[in-house]
Parts: sequence; structure tokens; C-alpha cells
Amino acid sequence: MRKKGIEKMTTKKIDLTDLKGRIRDIPDFPKQGIIFKDITTLLKDKEAFKKSVDLLAAKFKDEKIDLVVGVEARGFIFGGALAYKLGAGFVPVRKKGKLPYKTKSISYQLEYGTDVLEIHEDAISPNDRVLIVDDLLATGGTIKAVAQLVKAQKAMIAGVAFLVELEFLKGKNKLKNLQVYSLLKY
Repeated sequence: MRKKGIEKMTTKKIDLTDLKGRIRDIPDFPKQGIIFKDITTLLKDKEAFKKSVDLLAAKFKDEKIDLVVGVEARGFIFGGALAYKLGAGFVPVRKKGKLPYKTKSISYQLEYGTDVLEIHEDAISPNDRVLIVDDLLATGGTIKAVAQLVKAQKAMIAGVAFLVELEFLKGKNKLKNLQVYSLLKY
């Protein structure tokens, strides 16, 4: 017996084209000339979200990941899910002043100024195998800074994972010597 309002779940196989179709383009956001890749439309689709996490996890399943480091804020969504799927712990990297304990911080260059990211000083132990996760790779500056924070704690970066990569911005060039994996490329 089905409850009113609950539809039968579909078991359609979702592929990468389907996942790309779940991402909405928002023109001129956050400023004129930019086409923003809105992943909230993918996140609300339970099959697409599950498929995205499964595909990202499959890439790193044999890497013996100890910790997944997620970057504020959308990196938390995928980072937490991947940590669970990989049997790893989760560590948030946040903007300055958002973490409650002693932190290590790094200042990094943005297109329009600088920003600061922080991680708890005791979040990562030497030799931990870490996967860094964010929703989107654009220019690579944020992830380069996160990688520097992780390396400063003498951990090993097993890889860096993204749902989306904007290849034309060449962010991968800032992440040399790191295994970078992007599920969807534009």
C-alpha cells in the first residue's frame, strides 16, 4: 500500500550525462559574465546525489583514506558523504573564525583580494592519508591553500576530488603533484 504523495521510486541507471543535466546554469551570478554552476538541483535528486557520491568514492576506494577534508561550504556535503562511504573520518576546513578550537591558518590570493582558511591544529596526524573534497574546481587557489594546510600537518594527500571542474579556468595547473579527479567537466 502506497501512502498518498509518495511516488514509486525509479531504478533508472543514471550516467554522467544525466548528472550534468541535473546541474543548472545561472547566468550573471555572482557577477556579470559568469555562468554559475548550481549543484543544488543535483543535490535534491536523491538518485543523482547518490550516484555522484558512489562514483567519487569508487575512484578512491582502494586508497586507504583515513580522513576526508571538506572545504566550506559545499565541500562539506560531498566530504561528509564520501567519508561515510569510504569508512574515514571527516575534517572541515572553514573560513577564519568559524572553528571553536586552536587552529592553523593560511592566507591565500583570490581574484579580488585575499582570504583565510583554518583547520583545527589537532585534526590531522602525521602520515594520515587524506582525501580533499570540494564541489567545484575553478581557478584552484582555494584547494592549493587547503593542500598546503594538510601538508603542514605532515599528512599524505591521497587525492583531491570534485563534483565539477571548469577546465577552461585551468585550476588543475595549481595542483601539480596531486591526484586530481573531477566527475563532471565543463
